[in-house]
Amino acid sequence: MTAAPTKAPTAAPATTSPAVALPARRWLLDLGATLALLAIPVIGFWSTFDGPRYLVAAVGGLLLGMSLGALGAVLRWGILLLSGATVVAYFLFGGALALPHTTVAGVIPTLETLRLLAEGTITSWKQLLTTVAPVAADDGHLIVPFLLALVAAVLTTSLALRARSAAWALLPAAAFLAVEIALGTSQPVVPVIQGVVFGLVAVVWLAIRQAWQPQAAAVSVGEGSSGARGAAVRRAVMGVAVIAIAGVVGVTTSAFAAPSSPRYVLRDVVIPPFDIREFPSPLQSFRAYVRDFPDETLFTVSGLPEDARVRLATMDAYNGTVYNVSDDGAGSSSAFSPVRTNMSADAEGTPATVHVEIGAFEGVWMPDAGAVQSVTFDGDRADDLRRTAHYNESTATGVVTASLQKGDAYTIESVIPEIPSDEALADTPFAPVSLPKQEGVPQDLADVASKAVAEAVTPIEQARALETMLSEGGFFSHGLAGEVISRAGHGAERISTLLGAEQMVGDDEQYATAMALLAREVGIPARVVMGFYPDEDQAGQGVFEATGNSLHAWVEIAFDGAGWVPFDPTPPEDQVPNDQTTKPKADPKPQVLQPPPPPQEPVDLPPTVTDDGGSEDENPLDLTLLWTIVGIGAGTLGILFVLLAPFVVIGVLKATRRRRRREAERPADRISGGWDELVDRASDHGAPVRPGGTRLEEAGVLSTAFAEPRVGTLASRADLEVFGPTEPSPDDVEEFWAQVDEIVGGMASSRTWWQRMKARLSIRSLLAGTRFALPDRAPNPARVRPERATKRATADGAPESAPERSVPAPQENE
Repeated sequence: MTAAPTKAPTAAPATTSPAVALPARRWLLDLGATLALLAIPVIGFWSTFDGPRYLVAAVGGLLLGMSLGALGAVLRWGILLLSGATVVAYFLFGGALALPHTTVAGVIPTLETLRLLAEGTITSWKQLLTTVAPVAADDGHLIVPFLLALVAAVLTTSLALRARSAAWALLPAAAFLAVEIALGTSQPVVPVIQGVVFGLVAVVWLAIRQAWQPQAAAVSVGEGSSGARGAAVRRAVMGVAVIAIAGVVGVTTSAFAAPSSPRYVLRDVVIPPFDIREFPSPLQSFRAYVRDFPDETLFTVSGLPEDARVRLATMDAYNGTVYNVSDDGAGSSSAFSPVRTNMSADAEGTPATVHVEIGAFEGVWMPDAGAVQSVTFDGDRADDLRRTAHYNESTATGVVTASLQKGDAYTIESVIPEIPSDEALADTPFAPVSLPKQEGVPQDLADVASKAVAEAVTPIEQARALETMLSEGGFFSHGLAGEVISRAGHGAERISTLLGAEQMVGDDEQYATAMALLAREVGIPARVVMGFYPDEDQAGQGVFEATGNSLHAWVEIAFDGAGWVPFDPTPPEDQVPNDQTTKPKADPKPQVLQPPPPPQEPVDLPPTVTDDGGSEDENPLDLTLLWTIVGIGAGTLGILFVLLAPFVVIGVLKATRRRRRREAERPADRISGGWDELVDRASDHGAPVRPGGTRLEEAGVLSTAFAEPRVGTLASRADLEVFGPTEPSPDDVEEFWAQVDEIVGGMASSRTWWQRMKARLSIRSLLAGTRFALPDRAPNPARVRPERATKRATADGAPESAPERSVPAPQENE
């Protein structure tokens, strides 16, 4: 008879006691399983980032979140306090882990750090998805793995240590894994192993938790207890073995059964790819720049190494009318991607820091030099330029869809490749590159090219032969006033006329196009480049001022292992014909009739230059500042929404519960609902009300906790109204609810402001009767302030101290 009372109190808390009372083995099991489950999506981000540096942010957020979850379980923090601690930890440690370059000494966050963290909760997701993977860790993308790991760790750890069923903790862990997959790449890291390991850890964890779960209905004595434990252990071991075997078989067969096509991720569908073909070929405006900006500074370049060239655009597709970028997809001249800080990772050459300041130049094509690795924009439009900047690593060409204009500036970190000598290329073959098929090329060009390279033996000799034929056999003229007639354009008819004339006359536009077409006719991989470089007398100066006179076009030919080598087929500017009129050859070769050239107006027209240059200065609205304010405001509102959302939800749930009780269909249910409302409000205020008691028992607890003698009278009235022979009238219901509200108001008046707010936001009464019900409180009449209780009891005509009532203990099963 003495054994039952001593065993029952120790068995009940095993499933309802707070997390701090858990045995050490449960702590080790739950925390170990949480760490293993969350480490899987952290590792899954490996293919998304360009190196292991992201692990600092992801693992740091994971450990920080687990610490918060464990601390909240020990101190029994509510959801609001735990959410607030998570937000504080995000801003306090986010700078050191996700944005160390914005902090002081890599640890202390600055105002810029806090601003970026606030904006990052909203904007970092889009930035990560719209950047080509692997993304760089220095672009602010580390906010995503840090934030995901932090939130997932807090939720998973809290549920693992607090929930009666460990299965609830799998929800945030699985959500973390799903989000990682969606934000990742189409070629993930060991996807099958990720899924198998996640499932294996989850099932083993649940099995052990189930084996350790106390059996409430069984009372074991003697050898039966050890036998039951042994059977549970054997079942757990066998289950783990079966799952392990299934995992090994699954991983082995997946190599043969898995589909070869890549999986679909958000990165592939969230934003359509950038299409450079929406913009006209810059080569069409070659003559316009030369004519309209001969001496006017288009832009200035600082830090340009000697013999380096400023590239504007690279074109490898010809359609008989214009040389333009191709549309053949990846690896072509149209394969642009958003700029980042880890571009051209395999480039070799001399590192250079080049600063560009835009003058009269306008357009989407971004002047750059060498193989660009990163771009940093300056000035008032820096954010707009950065968001719309794209770069093509295969052609070393950049564009800014927001269009460059006067006052813009940027700095590029680049690698200037070394140009190999002819001796170094003596035995080097052409590179096997893929170029788009040329269309509309005159048929006689193949014969001209064959004759030009007939005596050349090596690939470099063939390229030099074509270059020499044009540069030494032709004459130079822009066709401007006072110069030899030279039509603009580079269509098939213009190139055919150039090569078929007795005297070849043209400028870079025609000669570069002609050499590229001739080279392609004999199988030489060639493309046309338009850009700027200083004259020989200006080479090596610290600052290069690009003008229309320094605009050029040249040809690049790909050599195996050496990359694209530049060639200049244009004759020197002082090489002009003696006769001012060009005459066709006496016996030109027959030509296939080519389509007529397009209207030349767009060629001759200069780039759009607005006359109302002061219109932007007259606009007092600073869009950059506006977007910054909007971003900070949106981030602040987002954080406030996260903080206030639990408060709003709790208030709505309690208001809905009260309205449902007061508007019940039967009057008796309204009376019963009024009493339930009183008990729930008292429970939220700290009264140790236990479920399952009668109204008189509950009234005794409330009278003791709040020194409120009217509760017993109200409980008797509620029983009389509910179980009486007649239904209560509407007036009786209104009077009963008025007394309930009066007593509840008295409860609140005996508490401090903080205690009243805590009661309003308490979720104890909402969770009562569910699987997530909070542990029962021990009776503590001292919670009410004595002076207020005495004053209220005296005012009601009752004794100064309410009679002490005993709280019935739960009955034990015999």
